[in-house]
Amino acid sequence: MTSTTTPASTAAAHPARWRGSARGTWAGSVITHAVLIAGAVVMVFPFVWQVLTAFKTQAEAVAVPVQVFPSRWEWAVFTEIFDVLPFAEQLRTSAIVALVRTVGQVLLCSLAAYAFARLHFRGRELLFALFLSVLMVPGQLLILPQYELMVSFGLLNTIPALILPGLFSAFGTFLLRQFFLTIPAELEEAALIDGASRLRIYWSVMLPLVRPALAALAVITMMNSWNDLLWPLVVNTDPNVMPISAGLTTLQGQFQTNYPALMAGALLASLPMLLVFLVLQRQFVQGIALTGSKG
Repeated sequence: MTSTTTPASTAAAHPARWRGSARGTWAGSVITHAVLIAGAVVMVFPFVWQVLTAFKTQAEAVAVPVQVFPSRWEWAVFTEIFDVLPFAEQLRTSAIVALVRTVGQVLLCSLAAYAFARLHFRGRELLFALFLSVLMVPGQLLILPQYELMVSFGLLNTIPALILPGLFSAFGTFLLRQFFLTIPAELEEAALIDGASRLRIYWSVMLPLVRPALAALAVITMMNSWNDLLWPLVVNTDPNVMPISAGLTTLQGQFQTNYPALMAGALLASLPMLLVFLVLQRQFVQGIALTGSKG
């Protein structure tokens, strides 16, 4: 007859050891949660401070010592921001640029990733290594040649100038390639036997299987495009064509800055991205997790 050992019997046989183990587990759990809570507070604090500052007066925002809470919650600044800036036009520009960039990257990067993962051609590995080498080049080094291209095309102070440099991403190609590599080759072979073309296999078979990665790339691309600041400041000087990220910088003066208006504008500008992330949160987390564990 075989005997089974249960936690209760182990605790009865070695009470001191069991109490020590339980105490150590409890202490480790407390430390872990304390670290996570501290990290959450550090991450959330700037957003909370932004909200509080948006409802303050200018005097309260620059008061010394620091005044944490406003004496009276001022809502007028949220209408004032539409008077000092073409806020609606800038939001529309940001939305157009983010949507076109996101669709372009999802489409072009998925096509390139499918070719690198599933098609066999001479020089594939070398070409993919060259793609990855782009990730090691700082984006600031590309601003001058990209600017010269926009000048030669006559696209300064236009929305296409904001869109074109962000239509493709080496990171997006790498991310989707890792997902395509995890798909069984039998699915592709069955589609080929049925007479499907490579383009039909890509569109009808492969893309539906990598939806988590597509969602992750879409969220990352949209957030990067929405927060892009340097490139819009270089190619656009017209406030009516600026995205909201560049438009908010015009509220910063050389000698004085209207901090409540700046924080109110930043708060309104961040709401669309918060909604996008909340809607695609599950797919985004799943895509990043699976990409890190497979491939």
